[in-house]
Amino acid sequence: MTSTQNPPHFVLFPFMSKGHTIPLLHLSQLLVSRGVTLTLFTTKANRQFIADFLYRQADSISIVDLPFPNQVEGIPQGIESTDKLPSMSCFPQFATATKLMQPYFEQALEKIPHVTCIVSDGFLSWTLESANKFGIPRLSYFGMSGYSTAVTQQVAGNRLLCGPETDGDLITPQDFVMEATKAMMNSSGQIMNSFYELEPQFLDYLNGESMPKAWCVGPLSLAVTDSSPIVDRKPESEWIQWLDQKLAQGCSVLYVAFGSQAEISSKQLEAISKGLEESQVSFLWVVRKYETHVVDELHERVGERGMIVREWVDQLEILKHESVKGFVSHCGWNSVLESICSEVPILAWPMMAEQPLNTRMVVEEIKIGLRVETCDGSLKGFVTSEGLKKMVKELMEGEKGKEIRKKVKEIGEAAKEAMAEGGSSWQTLNELIDELQTVRNSKTGDFRRSAGDTTSATGYGEARFLKGSLLA
Repeated sequence: MTSTQNPPHFVLFPFMSKGHTIPLLHLSQLLVSRGVTLTLFTTKANRQFIADFLYRQADSISIVDLPFPNQVEGIPQGIESTDKLPSMSCFPQFATATKLMQPYFEQALEKIPHVTCIVSDGFLSWTLESANKFGIPRLSYFGMSGYSTAVTQQVAGNRLLCGPETDGDLITPQDFVMEATKAMMNSSGQIMNSFYELEPQFLDYLNGESMPKAWCVGPLSLAVTDSSPIVDRKPESEWIQWLDQKLAQGCSVLYVAFGSQAEISSKQLEAISKGLEESQVSFLWVVRKYETHVVDELHERVGERGMIVREWVDQLEILKHESVKGFVSHCGWNSVLESICSEVPILAWPMMAEQPLNTRMVVEEIKIGLRVETCDGSLKGFVTSEGLKKMVKELMEGEKGKEIRKKVKEIGEAAKEAMAEGGSSWQTLNELIDELQTVRNSKTGDFRRSAGDTTSATGYGEARFLKGSLLA
């Protein structure tokens, strides 16, 4: 769709966290398939993961690694990704330290000719300053739903994402969060990992009530329709072999994962272990290495009915496995979309950030999940083993589970339609590339105004699932 004589050249800079990086790697694959030249920035320690992920596009993508700051207080030497932090209490220092990479980024950027735009993670807010310095449009990627993004912009102030539904302390008012939000609202546009048919009223709100324009091009995980490129290059993992065995036995499997950033107490881990054991369902539980002392005895008690994994996994590969019929999730937006794309219903257990907003959407609006109940009804309240067992049984075997299973299949099909040729997200990405290329060729550099004068970029689909108003 683009001219081979003067193809668009995008610069992508993901935040150093797998949950932030992987969606932009999927976007890279979509852009390359449309003839876009790509330069992707990262750090030395993260380069191999990205190179492995994009090995099929190696000839079309240049990877530039920048030095990550040394001797950052609270950050052990050699750690360059949030999933390796000893505690999420170190996250503010880590995020703030990335600003020290700005001079190296600008030195490298100066050597790249004819850049069409910069797509960077919202937490790398300083890239907006760099983009302005070079007169390059900057698109912000925050990795949130249209609903969460609308709330963020609507409740901007000293407290972000704070209100009755978010328990008041989900996101502390750290300077880097405020800077990220301000940079997003002052950027040339927003890349949204969602699809119009899922949440039309919020995407219309973003494009009707706020700037910059929201470009809805997801679910980005559908950029890869077969197996993951990472998995393609490695022998089949033991957990996939275990899932294959369960499928052959006719067993339905519950997948349990809370992301790489949630910190769970030993007491709560013990309750989860007991709840899974007493539920009598087959389960695959991904835990972080430092949590394993609590769950070591669980495998001995449940035997082959359960598998506990202590390393990073390709979550999408697991969710797509035919044996997986339920997902206990923290409801990070990536996990919600991957569950939708895999047509697997969710048992929501929000823990931090915008996860309660995602949970409200999943459970109350699009109705593809159930929610665990804490003892006191609060976000961080304790979930008993009995309570977890009850909800797991309902998800996997109950009538409510059957209802949401039917609904998630319907929405999953709509997601695939949005990403297929002619679908709403497919058309939006094409329009985005064309408009950016037009601005570059005209040498006006004013993409923000150009985009704002066009028909809504999310207006290709129709409202199909979200009927209520979460902003009311």
